[in-house]
Amino acid sequence: MTKPLSGRKAQAARNDEVILEAARAVFLDDPGAPIAAVAERAGVGISALYRRYPSKEELLRKLCTDGLAAYIAAAQAAVDDLDAGRDAWAAFASFMRRVVDAGSTSLTIRLAGTFTPNEQLYRDARHGDTLNNELIRRVREAGALRDDIEVADVGLILEQIASVRLGDDQRTAQLRHRYLALVLEALRHPGHGDLPGPPPRPEELAARWSTP
Repeated sequence: MTKPLSGRKAQAARNDEVILEAARAVFLDDPGAPIAAVAERAGVGISALYRRYPSKEELLRKLCTDGLAAYIAAAQAAVDDLDAGRDAWAAFASFMRRVVDAGSTSLTIRLAGTFTPNEQLYRDARHGDTLNNELIRRVREAGALRDDIEVADVGLILEQIASVRLGDDQRTAQLRHRYLALVLEALRHPGHGDLPGPPPRPEELAARWSTP
């Protein structure tokens, strides 16, 4: 059983979450925004923010680390579903819905190339790649996913869906799931016709994280 946080620690955790929520909103709108804009949106003093995150770069890394953790959790849940004998297509579709709900790929679109990833992020990314490859391989081998879909295709498709932003959060979520439903129909085996061009290459995707 997890020991409850003390009053001071609980307040610090709440403050941290407020800062991170503010940072997500600010940097999704404008990755070039100053860190002072995060403090203003969170309703905290800039000195309090700097005590928690000494630089904008560290704050950006934290956002991406959390987003990647959410993505990994979704992929792990899908692999666990397969291990438990769940229908392969249902496991894959649930994975896609979890990622869309988490909004983690929105961070990839907006923050790639704006900071230098650390070794922890690289390790997490490699773990995520391992899960991705296992998931796509098993779903494809089960005859549920069209044969010409690769892991990188799925990643860019999720980014495309994450780019949909219209109205408030509720309306945005509704539209993202609308287009996800359409995409899932196109991804299901056997598909209709050949896809033009090859899938994205790993080096093409990795290049986006190189800072200027």
